[in-house]
Amino acid sequence: MFKNDQTDLIAFFDKHKDQLLLDWENSYIISKEDPYIEKISENGKALFHVILNMHKLTEEELLLVIEKIAKEISEERVIANINIGDFVYNVNLGRTIMYSYLSKTGISWGEMQESINRINFCFDKFLYYAVSNYTEAKNKIIEEKTMFIDSTHQDRLTLLGQMTSSFIHEFRNPLTSVQGFIQLLKADFPNMRYLDIISSELDQLNFRISQFLLLSKKELIGKEKDYFKLNKLIDEVLNFLYPSILDGKVKIIKELCEEITLHGYADEIRQVFINIIFNAIDVLNHHANPHPTIEINSTLEDNKHIIITISNNGPAIPTELQKTIFEPFFTTKKLGTGLGLFVCKEIIEKHKGKLTCNSTPNKTTFSIHLPIALSLESEHLINDRN
Repeated sequence: MFKNDQTDLIAFFDKHKDQLLLDWENSYIISKEDPYIEKISENGKALFHVILNMHKLTEEELLLVIEKIAKEISEERVIANINIGDFVYNVNLGRTIMYSYLSKTGISWGEMQESINRINFCFDKFLYYAVSNYTEAKNKIIEEKTMFIDSTHQDRLTLLGQMTSSFIHEFRNPLTSVQGFIQLLKADFPNMRYLDIISSELDQLNFRISQFLLLSKKELIGKEKDYFKLNKLIDEVLNFLYPSILDGKVKIIKELCEEITLHGYADEIRQVFINIIFNAIDVLNHHANPHPTIEINSTLEDNKHIIITISNNGPAIPTELQKTIFEPFFTTKKLGTGLGLFVCKEIIEKHKGKLTCNSTPNKTTFSIHLPIALSLESEHLINDRN
């Protein structure tokens, strides 16, 4: 009975297929820019042809045919770069139009139920295969674009490293000479004005050059890690930045835990602190704030790690930018290189640590997690040296 009912229903659809397909075609959502606009009707006919012949195929054969058609059409939709929602809507529109003809068959709903289930099976499987293949293809395109972007960034960093290693060292030689002559002038003319300012500006320039040198990786050849005191290093950084702190009328609040020892490259960790604190001073200087403040705190965590937080009460960093501030070449400054925070993150991660940022309307905080040196041998070594 089912076989006859299904055959009767298929015969009915076959008889009215031209009008049914025309109704379907007139209801499509189609973009005029779709490169396959002329083929959409053919695709509808192909799916309809499968339904008209579904009673002649086993379920396995039916699935193979549906999957083949769905894959071909989904690849066209990927190239057309259309909204997948429009595609799903158009397919389901065909199903709806077919059902609108059922009342004209003269067959009872009970007798048609099995055939309707079979038609739904065809449409559902077609959509499943088409959307799955479409999504897979789109993800592949995104992955390829991401790989290209990553490769481009890496190429830029490699080129930058080659450029810096070829001329930054040569640039540093005369800078070192100038700094040396400044020290001689200080010794010969201790009361000469502006020498401290000149010396400070040269130190700042030297720091900026060091950021580029870190990217070249060549400055680390022959360089060995050492033990150093954290609190002492922070005090040195604040003394170094004192002219900028004073000029910006910034209040420094410092609450550090007991002195602890770190193992690594002290000059690089020093650069991290200088960069983050100097950025905070710069932000506070460019935004009206009656009480510009920078807080520096440290706490021990499980006696194995130290957490240093550097906070300022300047404006919040927009949420959408907090995820990109550590990326190379990202900057909001007109004359910025976009390398400062990227270099900071590279340094901290090289020291087996973690650098994060959290920003709210009232406070922006950079948190530095670093492992501490705990061995007695290390402690004796650092104490002997100091």
